[in-house]
Amino acid sequence: MPVGAVLPEGGQSVVNRNSLPEDHPYRSLVELIRARAEATPDALALASGSEALTYGDLEAQASQLAHHLLSLGVGPEKLVGVCLDRGPALVVAALAVLKAGGAYIALDPEFPADRLRFMLDDAGAVVLVARREHSERVGSGQWAVVDPEHDSQRMAKQPRTGPEVAVSPQNLAYVVYTSGSTGRPKGVQITHANLLNLVRWHCRAFSVSPADRASQLSNVAFDAAVWEVWPNLVAGSSIHFPDETTRVSAEPLCEWLVKERISISFVPTPLAESLITHDWPRNIALRFLLTGGDVLHHYPPSNLPFTFVNNYGPTECTVVTTSGPVHPSQHPSAPPTIGRAIDGFQVYILDEQLRQVPDGSVGELHVGGAGLGRGYLNRPDLDAERFIANPFSQTPGARLYKTGDLARRTPDGEIAFLGRIDEQIKIRGYRIEPAEIAAVLALHPGILSCVAVSRDDEKVKRLIAYVVATPQVQLTHTGLQDFLKKFLPDYMVPSCFVRAPSLPLTASGKIDRMALPPPDSDNIIGEQSYLAPRNPIEMRVAAILSELLGMEQVSVNDNFFFLGGHSLLGTQLIARVRDSFGVELPLRTVFDSPTVEEISAAIENLLRTESISAD
Repeated sequence: MPVGAVLPEGGQSVVNRNSLPEDHPYRSLVELIRARAEATPDALALASGSEALTYGDLEAQASQLAHHLLSLGVGPEKLVGVCLDRGPALVVAALAVLKAGGAYIALDPEFPADRLRFMLDDAGAVVLVARREHSERVGSGQWAVVDPEHDSQRMAKQPRTGPEVAVSPQNLAYVVYTSGSTGRPKGVQITHANLLNLVRWHCRAFSVSPADRASQLSNVAFDAAVWEVWPNLVAGSSIHFPDETTRVSAEPLCEWLVKERISISFVPTPLAESLITHDWPRNIALRFLLTGGDVLHHYPPSNLPFTFVNNYGPTECTVVTTSGPVHPSQHPSAPPTIGRAIDGFQVYILDEQLRQVPDGSVGELHVGGAGLGRGYLNRPDLDAERFIANPFSQTPGARLYKTGDLARRTPDGEIAFLGRIDEQIKIRGYRIEPAEIAAVLALHPGILSCVAVSRDDEKVKRLIAYVVATPQVQLTHTGLQDFLKKFLPDYMVPSCFVRAPSLPLTASGKIDRMALPPPDSDNIIGEQSYLAPRNPIEMRVAAILSELLGMEQVSVNDNFFFLGGHSLLGTQLIARVRDSFGVELPLRTVFDSPTVEEISAAIENLLRTESISAD
């Protein structure tokens, strides 16, 4: 039997009948948000710093942009790139695309220009909504460009009520691009029916109401952002955007969640694991802390004043497929489970012959149901491989998605996630195809062959590339990273490059990843030479970084993030600096000046300033 649905509070339904109207067999997302705006136009919808939009503002601005998009050819099954920073303007633009009947592609402005151009070309985008500096970086194409700021006067002349566009449940709502094994990202198509399944489940399962205040933390190109926005707007909640530093830092984020009285928040797994260890006040507004995107290893303490919910879902299945509360456990025998299937989904654990494995046995997770996306954009070959006929359904055309994830069912019916069948990995919540990294790295004129893998060191999970170099070529760490950054986003750039005379092969001629040597001082590609610390401050900072990263030594010019550091380790670095030097190093400094030399100089300046103040 497939695993059934679960709700976050002890498996009991928490239903707020007024949170989501269901008096019509199909009510689009656009209709539901419009109804909220008409009922409570002055209610807060979006807030970021000093910027705030009411539901009336959101509806009017999105409607005006929608009319303009219609004049540019947007309509059902037409795709629009939205390349804006995280914040209210992005939500307005995405809603406008939906109002015009189109489907949006959320594009991270920080992605390399080549990658953004590929997505727009691959999607056949008819319009790009972006600020001028981003559209100029991407360059021209078959798409028209709309700049919400530059074109604001033109927008103001458009009607403030939404256009009447007929959109069916089967029409596309959005496309999100994920890493692809061919060296190019692949687009996943999600329909209005798929999205409404997520919206209805979320509103019911977490009893969302207009009184709730939700956070929006995820990167705009990460599908979790879909989850953070649309269900909460449909329910009439307000959505709040922290600044970039706060959203990736455990301590500032904890303070922000309390100060802003956030009641529902999604936080990526690594950050959530840090948040649950904090000493939270008992009277906070936070009701649910939702997490997902990576393997959860830890259980919450017994005194956590909110419900901690673990979630799992491939992009192909509209963000969330399984969900379940994580209860405290004093003597855990295994990591927390990923819960059970949410409303509208069926989850099967199957063997290679598509037979259900016995409870407790390991098999591949297969997913079917209302949230299952349409498939890949322009990739019928991949559709045929990953979306297969559902042998357990009597409904004509019913499909299952082969997730490539290993799982088993626990005695209580929940699902334990056990890792990947193939080589796909997750780093910082991002799904990555190592073959895409290798395909790009192979374009480097100094590399004959290469492979990308992840290694779980004691301190940090690292993305590593092994390369066989052309004879007489001098490769450097910075040079390789700079080359990759022209084509790949930062999270797909390896933190370590290992030189190998050749890549080990299996008997069948495939690269033997198990035989790849561990990185060490003899094979790691660094800069031209190792630069040792030159003064006591650099020595202490280098020692701190070496311990945090699990490395024997760190060069003065090594970049903390290139070595595998991330925001959570950054907060630990700041704590170690505080204990060692007695100064408060801003986290922003670590992001802007991440080498031992630069961090040491910042510490020296702080010490000098405090000394002068003391005098």
